[in-house]
Amino acid sequence: MTDRLEGIDTPLRLPGAGRTVLFVSPHADDAALFCGGTLRLMTRAGARVVLLRVTDDRYDSVGLDAATTLRRNADELVHAARHLGISEIVNLGWQTDQLGDASETALREQFIYHIRRVQPYAVFTFDPFGAYHEDNQDHLRIAAAVDESFWTAQFDKHHPEHLSAGLAPHGVYERWYFARRLTEVTTVVDISDTLDTKIDAALAHQTMMRHYVHQIGLQARTAGHHLPTVNAAIDGELRPFLAPLLRAGARGAGAEWGLAAAETYRVVRFGGLERWFGLDHGIPHNAP
Repeated sequence: MTDRLEGIDTPLRLPGAGRTVLFVSPHADDAALFCGGTLRLMTRAGARVVLLRVTDDRYDSVGLDAATTLRRNADELVHAARHLGISEIVNLGWQTDQLGDASETALREQFIYHIRRVQPYAVFTFDPFGAYHEDNQDHLRIAAAVDESFWTAQFDKHHPEHLSAGLAPHGVYERWYFARRLTEVTTVVDISDTLDTKIDAALAHQTMMRHYVHQIGLQARTAGHHLPTVNAAIDGELRPFLAPLLRAGARGAGAEWGLAAAETYRVVRFGGLERWFGLDHGIPHNAP
């Protein structure tokens, strides 16, 4: 940590041993790309991470049919999860790139169910207030539904069928929000020691990453650009192109804070009441 981090979440507190973290992932590759370094730090410290994959990613490939794409993306997520130390993957199976038309309350019910089932200390999700930089409707829809689930998972009259099945209302203590670009950064995580693992996890998603590179190639072609590194990656090795790109992103995120590599978040603890109760300094006291 450096002086630039003054006023940010210092000392950094990551959920570790004895804590469960629920990561709500719209797509298979979101965990690695947005939070891979942080998740690996947490699992190294003993945290149990459960990944809730909402969509099936059936369209996220190039040159493959839907059935093959479904199988490959599911299998590659398992490999990526091993790199990050993720303990459990739950596939909800919503059709990818269709959540703009999905019922937000139906999504919310599933998120409430798994919050009550897993009983996480912390939940990771896209930040609904990072929305003006976001062009993926799956991300937006899930961000809004999870955000409301933080509250409604605690109500004993929301989905009593969960309670009849043996579950109970549950309050999440930490909300970890990430986005393409956050409107507010409260927490900066130094991922210098886990950046290589983040890259390995991202590259485990060979099918999705190749599709991403193909999209870059299409855009370059439209502008008349000739990009040899992109052309080589489309049909060849992905690592020489993607690893430097991912390193540059992590270094760019860290540079503002004087760190070699970082991931940034907006974290809300205890519904914003930690300071009121004196818990932000680890010394509880009775509020007036």
